[in-house]
Amino acid sequence: MNHQNFKQKTLLLLSFLLLGFAAQQAQATVKSNIKGTRVLVYTKNGKGFIHDNIPSAVKCIQTLGAENKFTVDVSDDPSVFTEANLKKYKMLVFTSTNNDVFDNDQQRLEFRRYLQAGGGFVGIHSVTGTERKWTWFKQMIGGTFEWHASNQKFNVKIIDPSHPSMKGLPKVWERSLGDECYFTKEMYPGIKVTIAHDLHSLKKDTAKVAKVAGPFKDLYPAAWYQTFDGGNVWITTLGHNKEYYQEPTFMKHILQGMDYIASLVGKLDYTKAYATSRDTEVKY
Repeated sequence: MNHQNFKQKTLLLLSFLLLGFAAQQAQATVKSNIKGTRVLVYTKNGKGFIHDNIPSAVKCIQTLGAENKFTVDVSDDPSVFTEANLKKYKMLVFTSTNNDVFDNDQQRLEFRRYLQAGGGFVGIHSVTGTERKWTWFKQMIGGTFEWHASNQKFNVKIIDPSHPSMKGLPKVWERSLGDECYFTKEMYPGIKVTIAHDLHSLKKDTAKVAKVAGPFKDLYPAAWYQTFDGGNVWITTLGHNKEYYQEPTFMKHILQGMDYIASLVGKLDYTKAYATSRDTEVKY
């Protein structure tokens, strides 16, 4: 082998080695924040409409747990809201809860203190219709349910593609099975929106849509996150149809929202939980 050929082959080998090392480094930075954690999926509904998607949503999260190595507990019993029990969980997931979901204000206080201790919260679909008479909860969620348009096909747009929970989602995401475009009132100004409903893509109830959209003309919040009163919150209003909970893109949406919250939640610190009642004034 002449010197020139030896040099070329050596450089080629070094290039392959460097590429392999770079690939290993890239893989090392792709970290699952939720792996090895424990989450509570809470499904209780108060008096009123109850979504038929709840069993599908539970199965979806259980599947995500099995695939991504985190533990999923499921309950519709409000007695789970005690400090001793909540300390076990990286986050609480309320999926299509609606109306009053606690039996008493002590349970509400325990929920609030968990968030103040640095806990995580994920809310899916009709969670904005939960605890409609509790101001703190409505602010924590980001608003409270006002109305939704008829189930129909429409588009949502990713308006914060750099956010970790938006990774790999289509920039214009067609809700091809049909979904419900949710509108809220008492919207809390601290939320940071990642996905917005494209109001121009709605073909039904257009007059009512224009009325309830208020100051939002073209795009209306559909998914968002915030840090509120010590806790970390991620909300999506998408997911009415139970079939979505088997659809890979929507499952990715839920997983990435949960993983984002897991990335923010460390060891709970109840010395930061200052509330003595459900309505203790928020220390902004």
